[in-house]
Amino acid sequence: MDELTWNRQRLRSNNERLLLDRLRADGPASRAQLARDTGLSKPTVSHALAALEQHGLVREAGKAAAERGRIALLYEPDPTAGYVLGIDVGRARLRAAVADLAGEVLARTDVPNLERTATGVADAAVRAAESALAAAEIPAERVIHAALGTPGVYDPEDGRVRYAVNLPGWGRTGLFDRIRRGLGGVELSVHNDANLAALGEYAFGAGRGSRLFVYVLIGTGLGVGIVANGELFTGAHGAAGEVGFLPVSFTAPDVPGDPPRRGALEEAVSADAVVRAARAAGLGGRLTAKRVFDEARIGNAAAVTAVRQEGDRLAHVVAAISAILDPDTVVLGGGVGHGADLLLGQVTEALHKSTPLRPKVAQSLLGDDAVLLGAITTAVRTARPQVFDQRTADR
Repeated sequence: MDELTWNRQRLRSNNERLLLDRLRADGPASRAQLARDTGLSKPTVSHALAALEQHGLVREAGKAAAERGRIALLYEPDPTAGYVLGIDVGRARLRAAVADLAGEVLARTDVPNLERTATGVADAAVRAAESALAAAEIPAERVIHAALGTPGVYDPEDGRVRYAVNLPGWGRTGLFDRIRRGLGGVELSVHNDANLAALGEYAFGAGRGSRLFVYVLIGTGLGVGIVANGELFTGAHGAAGEVGFLPVSFTAPDVPGDPPRRGALEEAVSADAVVRAARAAGLGGRLTAKRVFDEARIGNAAAVTAVRQEGDRLAHVVAAISAILDPDTVVLGGGVGHGADLLLGQVTEALHKSTPLRPKVAQSLLGDDAVLLGAITTAVRTARPQVFDQRTADR
């Protein structure tokens, strides 16, 4: 191929990508609208749209009135050009969803995580994904990319997750290769669950429009996801937001003086800490964090004490985050985040007493779906350029 031919093909590809990005960002448009918005000539737009339509990347989206009484065809990206998978692996539950390239969820699976081995969890995650694909009637070979959320920090060098202490054995090598094989070789990326939750909440929930947004995931563990100007901030080694390892002066009520099994702050703030505090305050029976919050809502004194302690300690977390990052919005999510209706007032009050830095603190709007929707968002972002390159490679 001579240089002139290559340059022409490169220019055509750039024009097509420009139009496709414009349609994804702003919705259906006519040729004339696209020409005005992009500065390309109308013939160039027509040729590029014809090529995109031929490659199955755009489709007609209806008609609209144009200038001088004419009717103009509208075009939109074809969301069926490929599909993505999102997978959320947690200690308590496994979730999976399949979506098109517009990010619309077509089917999902949500099942208890009853497995006791890392291999069992990996295989159960595959079954959850297969169930979602079957419900959507999408064959695995049409999936462009799958994104998986997990506690801990994924190291792409050795394919292992570190610091996922709530999933015993999850740091073994080969687990994610096993999931890839189980999904028929689908391209799979692995991400920290708090990071995905932050991205999902930024895209669809309480973080919309924030310049610097922080999601605090409080469940069986404690993690933070950071979104700056629409992009995840993960740090030099992917461990940004692992606030559970921050040293703190308070200890869990039932293990005074003992070395923490996990990070000191995670021991003091996670769901287990809520249960320990309630039990120490005199609440009996079989306890979960959910039950403690339910009891606090009806005025049980021991539960109220435990919730108040959790609010004070979460204020400590938010104060530390604010001093380092200066976010405009902090969202509380995860299992304990379901109790944000009780926690927000306590967190805000304690925060005002401890620091002049006071970001807006809000409850997650996505609840348990935050990680899964973040995984879908990540998979779509990865898949779209890949689909374009695959469909336009042969010219």
